[in-house]
Amino acid sequence: MRILAKTNGMERKEWLKWRRMGIGGSDASVIAGVNPFRSIFDLWLDKTGQKEPEEGESECIHFGNVLEPVVRKEFMRRTGLKVRRKMAILQSREYPFMLADLDGVIYEDGKLCIFEAKTASAYKREIWEEGVPLEYQYQIQHYMAVTGAEKTYIAALVGGNTFLYHEVCRDEEMIRSIIRMEREFWENCVLAGEEPEADGSGATTDFLNERYGASNGKCVELPEEALQLCERYDELSSRIDELKEQKEAVTNKIKTYLKENESGTVGERRIDWKTVTTTTFDKKRLKEEHREIYEEYCGKGSYRRLSVA
Repeated sequence: MRILAKTNGMERKEWLKWRRMGIGGSDASVIAGVNPFRSIFDLWLDKTGQKEPEEGESECIHFGNVLEPVVRKEFMRRTGLKVRRKMAILQSREYPFMLADLDGVIYEDGKLCIFEAKTASAYKREIWEEGVPLEYQYQIQHYMAVTGAEKTYIAALVGGNTFLYHEVCRDEEMIRSIIRMEREFWENCVLAGEEPEADGSGATTDFLNERYGASNGKCVELPEEALQLCERYDELSSRIDELKEQKEAVTNKIKTYLKENESGTVGERRIDWKTVTTTTFDKKRLKEEHREIYEEYCGKGSYRRLSVA
């Protein structure tokens, strides 16, 4: 690796411009289609200069930056390991499109290790207790690809009062996959300007629904490859219906074991079949008997529904 730019005292606007010079660690999960917050289309528009980088910080990013020193200090207190700030954007010599802006580095037994600090909501506590969330696994393996490090310590302050950290070793198979995906994205989509393929992430769904939220009413001729997608759509829809039926059969078999009992245990598993009371709202009756009230409180929304015939 080499130092591409020193970040000490660098303003956020300039830092965002340097990030366009390649693919950073947080971009890896976007390209892999596992980032819940950012679409690959949004990343492509950013890297190709079709979209101005967002200079302002979200509340989540802001407080993540504010609390980073707290997480780093607590990690050092608990482990006795010394974390050093790097204050630079690093670039892979072998793969120049791969960049890394590290939260810190640790020299353990003379070997370079990476330190990464995170903050998360209390709702993510169980996930962090089990291990490192998938999007961050891609990030730290990307960093190890750039730096050659064999290990990363990733620490998280969860819910403001729970501190967790994990050791993650270098995964050569995952790194090879990351390099392949990032090289294809950089060469084919960024340098050649070709729009990336859509993935199945929620972020991409939200991006497309927002960007093309309004229909122009026209009918266009689609390319031949769209026919293959239609056939794949039919195949997956059929399999989903079949799996739903199979799941319902399993559900009913479990119910025959429970009968009138509310719960049951088998091995380490617990099964509950509880009575749930719900309150329903008769919208039709309200409309018929009190139309003025219904219309006063009735809001309207619209969305585009996709159907394949």
